[in-house]
Amino acid sequence: MTTLAQQLGAFAEQSYAGGVPDDVAASVQQRVLDVLGLCVAAHRLPTSAAAIGHVLDQGGHPQATAVGVPTRVTAAQAAFANGILAHSLDYDDTHLPSVLHPSASVVPAALAAAEHAGASGEQVVRAVAVGLEVAVRLGMAGYDEQLGNSVFFEHGQHATSITGAMGSAVAASLLYGADPVDALGLTASMAAGVIEANRTGGTVKRLHCGLAAQAGVTAAQLVRRGFTGPPTVLEGRFGFFEAWLHGQFFPDAVTDALGSHWSVPGIFFKPYPANHFTHTSIDAGCAFRERGILPEDVGSIVIGAPASVIRTIGQPIEVKRAPETGYQAQFSGPYAVTAGLFGGGGLGLGLDDFTDELAQDPARRAVMALVDVVPDPRCDAIYPFQFPAVVTLTTTSGEVLVEEVLTNRGGPARPLSDDELATKFADNVAGRLDADAASVVRRAVAGLRTATDVTDLLSPLKKEFR
Repeated sequence: MTTLAQQLGAFAEQSYAGGVPDDVAASVQQRVLDVLGLCVAAHRLPTSAAAIGHVLDQGGHPQATAVGVPTRVTAAQAAFANGILAHSLDYDDTHLPSVLHPSASVVPAALAAAEHAGASGEQVVRAVAVGLEVAVRLGMAGYDEQLGNSVFFEHGQHATSITGAMGSAVAASLLYGADPVDALGLTASMAAGVIEANRTGGTVKRLHCGLAAQAGVTAAQLVRRGFTGPPTVLEGRFGFFEAWLHGQFFPDAVTDALGSHWSVPGIFFKPYPANHFTHTSIDAGCAFRERGILPEDVGSIVIGAPASVIRTIGQPIEVKRAPETGYQAQFSGPYAVTAGLFGGGGLGLGLDDFTDELAQDPARRAVMALVDVVPDPRCDAIYPFQFPAVVTLTTTSGEVLVEEVLTNRGGPARPLSDDELATKFADNVAGRLDADAASVVRRAVAGLRTATDVTDLLSPLKKEFR
């Protein structure tokens, strides 16, 4: 009997050899541009400097580009660095309802392996597409329809890094000419991620996609040198699903319509640099502002949200009402609606709207102190296919205003246009990448499918960013 890993491996090899649908390829190109912009933008963070410093301390053969580093590093370390950068701003894409961020690990892994192996742009596109599909399908195998949530998430596990490592391994194995089944078999012993930092602080989550990308590249390299993995790595008695989900998984999500239905184009882009659960609250705050409500007009705000997300954006409520850092603000429902009410840059709110100074701003904290986050049954019925919010604002004069935001901007129901994604990229690289270099990257992404390698894509990014 063919195992789940063997079915995924056959799909990967067939798609890599025969090509992927044009809409899937176009979506991959958009995600490559998005990830590279995020990698540049993340250089503003002290954790990024720490990660780059760690990578440079490792030494090794020059094989691949870490964004913002003039000299090449090993492929595994490039994947590690770029995965950290891509995920650190919480601005990377999200698949629903699996609630994972696939591109921030798969794209860095594929670019590092491609540069090391001398792969073409078309090969990169195909490998990324397959890696994303594998990551999403494994994530969906942990989605329980009756529970209405990811079993990974219920266990405190970060599916982003767990299934992202597996997708990264498949992408890297294709580019290296290694067996994707064995790559899955090895990577299952490396995949990990715990999300307690979402609740109470810490910057460890920024490492998750870097570790996933590094694991995928490392596994593919080891397979190429002769290491093998169990073909029953996914469904086996001591396999991936038993270890992570205690055997509670849905194998049809892995295999149904594999190769004919692609999840990649439906992955949600993020318009705002914050935890995706907060985005509809941001939209509500922006809508109140457009209706003429000023911060000083607020008497109270109640965010109605899916019960499952409240532990991330509303608990402990005293912490969420008074974030100490911009990073904590990215996971705060009270900050999200408040920031939308104040207004900002980018596509409505940008990176400069999530700073330590603004998180501690007395005027914003005065509004945040008036915000509650409560369960809403309408939102529960929609989650996790969207992250809806029903936000009720009562003014100081007693007027009651309601904004229902039931679909996420950036997803299939409210997609971002190419121009909006270009605006996001430009906002992300502003002040770090000059206009000419930014144009070179955009053109290289647009022409990726005909490129002989990834040199033109990555060369403009081999400089120090401050």
